[in-house]
Amino acid sequence: MPDYVAAGPEPSHCDEQCADSSAMPSLTSTPGESIWQQKTFRGKEGTRNYKVYIPASCGREPLPMIVMLHGANQDPDDFAAGTRMNVLAEEAQYIVVYPEQPQSANAARCWNWFRPGDQIRESGEAALIADLTREVMSTYNADSTRIYVAGMSAGGAMAVNLAVTYADLFAAAGIHSGLPYGIADDAFSAMSVMNHGASDSQFELVPREPGQRGYTPLIAFHGDRDSVVHPRNCDELIRMNCIFALSSETAPRQSETVAPEASGIYGHTRHLSCDDAGEVIGEQWIIHGLDHAWSGGDSTGSYTDSNGPDASREMLRFFASVKLVTRADREVSA
Repeated sequence: MPDYVAAGPEPSHCDEQCADSSAMPSLTSTPGESIWQQKTFRGKEGTRNYKVYIPASCGREPLPMIVMLHGANQDPDDFAAGTRMNVLAEEAQYIVVYPEQPQSANAARCWNWFRPGDQIRESGEAALIADLTREVMSTYNADSTRIYVAGMSAGGAMAVNLAVTYADLFAAAGIHSGLPYGIADDAFSAMSVMNHGASDSQFELVPREPGQRGYTPLIAFHGDRDSVVHPRNCDELIRMNCIFALSSETAPRQSETVAPEASGIYGHTRHLSCDDAGEVIGEQWIIHGLDHAWSGGDSTGSYTDSNGPDASREMLRFFASVKLVTRADREVSA
């Protein structure tokens, strides 16, 4: 089980091999080749190394971008290999960014999703990742209406923090084996909800700027045999997003499909929660027989199970259907 006790606040520092990586790479010097590069971000909330994947198809047109947050005892290379997200991003033409959590910030390399200072806007790791995201967007000319965040376990919980506090930055989020927002405030309570689940939590609405949307659409995956993060957390995650998306007088429109095991692939139950206009608030996949592992992942990475439905491909399918509505879009539609 991952150790969620946070270490000191000092971030990692860039080694010699990435000392020159602050300069923007040439995207035209090697046409037809993808880029997989280590870089370092230095911001007001700290410093983090990260890796970025630029597909060979990258050109003058802005591309969508995914921020991938790894889980305990993982790093960007491990997470990229296990999720196969770079391979799929090459097909779908996405930029992919993998921030790295060092042991100096958490003994198990977990994102500190449970600490109050990391659960609010413009503070702690949430702000650090948001600022890192904006820098990469600017460097690589990413499409600002199609920026997404995804994560596994502690990374999934931190992705939820970002989806809630930065709904104006991330168009949608993909959560695998994660937890709802604001259900823990220290390492002890974090372990408690991981072990037993968050049941009937009282989710408080987060203050928004005028005109800012109240929620971020989610696609969430969880194994019903997860022995590290209780599956009940996935139910509460979707309930949370419905509370954020709808008024207290409105109930979500829900549907369910069940797929049995076939050809060695685990069966699953898929729930859709929509608003009155038919817009998806949350899409939930409960994978029958899956433990604490990325569904459909590659065994070259840790915490993966190739026998599940392909969570990475389904996330990309979900992301393709959602983008932020900009002020210019609203003016045109008016």
